Amino acid sequence: MADFRFNLQLFAGEKTEPATPRRREEARKKGQVAKSGEVGTALMVLTGVLLLNGFAPYIGKQLRETVHYFLENMSAWNGDVLGFQHMFLFALSKLALIVGPILLGFLLIGFVSQVMQVGFFATAEPLLPKFSRINPVEGFKRIFSKRALVEFAKSVAKVFLVGYLVYKQVLANLEWFPQISLFHLGDSIALIIDSIYRLGLQVGLFLLVIAAADYWWQRREFEDSIKMSKEEIKEEYKQMEGDPQVRSRIRQRQRQMAAQRMMHAIPSADVIITNPTHYAIAIRYKPEEMAAPEVVAKGMGLIAQRIKEEGKKHGIAAVENPELAQALYKTTEIGQEIPADLYPAVAEVLAFVYRLKKKTI
Repeated sequence: MADFRFNLQLFAGEKTEPATPRRREEARKKGQVAKSGEVGTALMVLTGVLLLNGFAPYIGKQLRETVHYFLENMSAWNGDVLGFQHMFLFALSKLALIVGPILLGFLLIGFVSQVMQVGFFATAEPLLPKFSRINPVEGFKRIFSKRALVEFAKSVAKVFLVGYLVYKQVLANLEWFPQISLFHLGDSIALIIDSIYRLGLQVGLFLLVIAAADYWWQRREFEDSIKMSKEEIKEEYKQMEGDPQVRSRIRQRQRQMAAQRMMHAIPSADVIITNPTHYAIAIRYKPEEMAAPEVVAKGMGLIAQRIKEEGKKHGIAAVENPELAQALYKTTEIGQEIPADLYPAVAEVLAFVYRLKKKTI
């Protein structure tokens, strides 16, 4: 049997992992979000149909007033510029009253369709010039890509199905459409408007179904496009948390700096309390400046030896008191005042040191 072996490193760069929150945020800042233009189109069509149906009486009233105005004024117009200006401004104002509410509805629904899909955000990143947009090779790739194929399929489906809906609507109106000239003008207009309304509603609902399917596909494609490899996730973690080796060196450097500051503070100490070999704690007390004695240096093992050597170099008295040394090491950090329950023991040591200094003087 043949021996098949796989190098798993070949798959290390494969993008199989869901995007992290940081990658999603970076993509969002670049304008890369999951959205479908079909949602806006479908909502626009439905909004337009519903607005035209709802505002039909209002629009009819404005049109009647416009026609009545022109019938009255055209017969009396003598061709002067001022009269023409009045008629033009009147027509313009009526047009604004008719079109304004519909345009406002379109703007509102366009904004809502975007917020529904991607939330509220603005970025100028997609507007920046990119070489890939004018690169012929990239252009051919986009033309023959899966996305282009899906867009083509959507366009073909919309053309055929909208055509089918129009055909179906025409068939439904074949009974009365040839005789429309025999109807009263108001009835004819009402029938035509009703037919257009039902057709628009059907087209809008059909486009809404396409929009839902397209949004699902766009979201799936977006999730695939921002997937990450395991190596990318590790690299991102290192960038966010810091390289472990770098963090280790930083902590080591911080410890070295803290040790140097501690050693520089030893000359200000009044006494070094020792174990005698395992612990060393340097105590400083200035009654006129401090409420209680404080620890200026502490350590165990090799650090304790260095503290004692540094203290000896500067003539700091060393007193052996194992129990007190252990208690101070465990309860007090560098720069902190000693606990109240250790005051008596430390005061006794300080008094002993002060007596030694007086005798030497």
